[in-house]
Amino acid sequence: MSVSEQKIECVNEFVELANAMAAKGQSPQVVSSGLMTACALYATFVVTGNDGALQSTGIEKITQLFGSELATVQKAKIEQAQRDGKDVSGAQ
Repeated sequence: MSVSEQKIECVNEFVELANAMAAKGQSPQVVSSGLMTACALYATFVVTGNDGALQSTGIEKITQLFGSELATVQKAKIEQAQRDGKDVSGAQ
């Protein structure tokens, strides 16, 4: 399995978990916030290990990486909506 396929599988598992949490009554806002906090914790672990912490430059790098991922996802969502004939002029 390619790295890209592994990433898609991982993303799908996280989305399934988020949907399961929402089905149990957690609000989408709480689930989203929890996922972001988990992402922050795990990104810190990946960079610094269990006992480390990020300085401001590390935070900026992780923030840029997240921003890039977010932009990529939104571009794909807008392109799909346009292919489906939906009006995306009000996209924020």
